[in-house]
Amino acid sequence: MSVPAFNHYGVWAIYRFEIARALRTVMQSVLTPVITTSLYFVVFGAAIGSRMSQVNGVPYGAFIVPGLIMLSLFTESLSNASFGIYFPKFTGTIYELLSAPVSPLEIVLAYVGAAATKSIVLGLIILGTASLFVPLQILHPLWMIAFLVLTAATFSLFGFIIGIWAKGFEHLQFIPMLIVTPLTFLGGAFYSIDMLPPAWRTVTLFNPVVYLISGFRWSFFERSDVSVGVSLAITLGFFFLCLAVVGYIFKTGYRLKN
Repeated sequence: MSVPAFNHYGVWAIYRFEIARALRTVMQSVLTPVITTSLYFVVFGAAIGSRMSQVNGVPYGAFIVPGLIMLSLFTESLSNASFGIYFPKFTGTIYELLSAPVSPLEIVLAYVGAAATKSIVLGLIILGTASLFVPLQILHPLWMIAFLVLTAATFSLFGFIIGIWAKGFEHLQFIPMLIVTPLTFLGGAFYSIDMLPPAWRTVTLFNPVVYLISGFRWSFFERSDVSVGVSLAITLGFFFLCLAVVGYIFKTGYRLKN
């Protein structure tokens, strides 16, 4: 039995459409993270940094940069991917997509790839903005890029799942606002979990966001709250879990065919 050829034209068409949708609001997409990042540095860098000069030997202003990037990466990946697949459901064009000569893998690759691309660009913009406020040195640039791409792809997959699960626009914001954002703030984005009392530190270690932020911060400063190997393993585990859920959705047609 012959293996069907990869439909790169179909993947490129969906990918280009999603990127074009983002480019229509490019000024908003660029200005928003720049302004938000600047405000974080004014509030956290100036107000808190003046009282806490260093964390684990790293200047506090530089210490919060990986957390800022991860916070934006999580939220943007989720919102881009969830809205990207939900809108065809909302308008009814999802049936045309499902009947088109593109496989489920190609559909996921196009939507998740577009969402991850936008999130990675946003992360690099925030990194460039942060470098205007504090001196930054990335000790492991390849690891930084690897964590950036893997996290963007993982949360874009998660957002894709949310977009299929959602029954209304309010559902698209439910998990990002009420679950992911609080976990990020409680996951060491702006502080080291070693600063917490032992009991709270143990509880925090059950927060999966800790491992994502910790691994990404290690690529900058070689300082982390948990082992970089554990961080990478947790991130890969979450990626494959999301991949398995997406496979189940297409296999069963969950909220796609009815």
